[in-house]
Amino acid sequence: MLGWLAVVSVMLGIFSIVTTEILPIGLLTKIGASFTISDGMAGLMMTMPGFLAAISAPVVTVSTARVDRRLMLSMFMILLAGANFLAAAAPDYWIVLVSRIVVGVVIGGFWSIGASLAERLVPAQSVGRATAVIFSAVPLGSVLGVPAGTFIGDMAGWRTAFAVMGALTVGVLIMLLVVMPPLPPTQTTRLNVLRGMLKSANARFALVLTVLVVLAHFGAYTYVTPFLEQVTDVGPRLITVFLLIYGAAGIIGNFLGGALVTRHPRAIFGLAAAMIAATTLLLPVLGQWQIGAVALLIVWGVAYGAVPVSSQTWFAKATPGAPEAAAVLFTASFQATISLGALAGGFVVDRTSPSTVMMLGGVTATLMVVAVSAHFARRLTWPDNT
Repeated sequence: MLGWLAVVSVMLGIFSIVTTEILPIGLLTKIGASFTISDGMAGLMMTMPGFLAAISAPVVTVSTARVDRRLMLSMFMILLAGANFLAAAAPDYWIVLVSRIVVGVVIGGFWSIGASLAERLVPAQSVGRATAVIFSAVPLGSVLGVPAGTFIGDMAGWRTAFAVMGALTVGVLIMLLVVMPPLPPTQTTRLNVLRGMLKSANARFALVLTVLVVLAHFGAYTYVTPFLEQVTDVGPRLITVFLLIYGAAGIIGNFLGGALVTRHPRAIFGLAAAMIAATTLLLPVLGQWQIGAVALLIVWGVAYGAVPVSSQTWFAKATPGAPEAAAVLFTASFQATISLGALAGGFVVDRTSPSTVMMLGGVTATLMVVAVSAHFARRLTWPDNT
């Protein structure tokens, strides 16, 4: 029982991180207005954490390889709480960006360690289910975190939303200290192990697929609020409802993907990308009507809900003997691409329109489907032949 509570504490830690990371999506226009900056400039709040996470994932994991993992997880929660409180009190936009740098360090370190802990906390037969529980934090961050943050931002201001996240993170820290057992490192993750992973064709495919689908998703989804405001013509409260519906669909996608991806990795990852491609390409057309936007956001939510667990599974299958190293490569590639997608989307949205951003996201997701087809055509198998 204590092992499952520890799993839940890791899930809540990732929930806090994910919610903090993507909270600006729902508050983008409010934060931009308060500092008199463009939507694209405000999008830097999404860009900063991802780039720092990509760097910190290997650096922090390697440099702290001999430190108890429980201690490291707790330290990251302290940093995350501080970053949220700093953003809430920031007098200038550059202070907000400093807080987002700290968030990036936390993302890289906590994800790299936490994503591979399931097998150390529960019996072997329960590892798959525990992994799905941990990764359910990603859609939960959308279904509860972002809409709740957007609602709080509407009612009490965007600063209050960050302050509430800081308080929640303190609560998660207390839970970690109470239920997480000591976790001395069982393997020492070194840089040469990470370099060696890239010699595997499957690891390279996992990297390419992750980059393409995350670039497509975050290049578009970061600017979904301006799209709903300008194209669908809905107000702030209805946007909160739309994001809530999207997040609920994401939870369904996460558990469906987690249940099926181990047996059908190509089909699930490829289907998720195809669904993202279809929804983002159709949004500029059908998203002009509220019913069309809601329907497409449901499909998009289900699709993206399966993406993190699918990506992590591909990396884990490529290197079954080095789970923490696989988690590092997964985290670094995922987070770097979140930044790249938000940055590219911001560049496009400031020069064209939110509809153009959606179309480009659809094209990029289509390229990911082509890459999955190439993996199938080469008849590649994983080291465990699953």
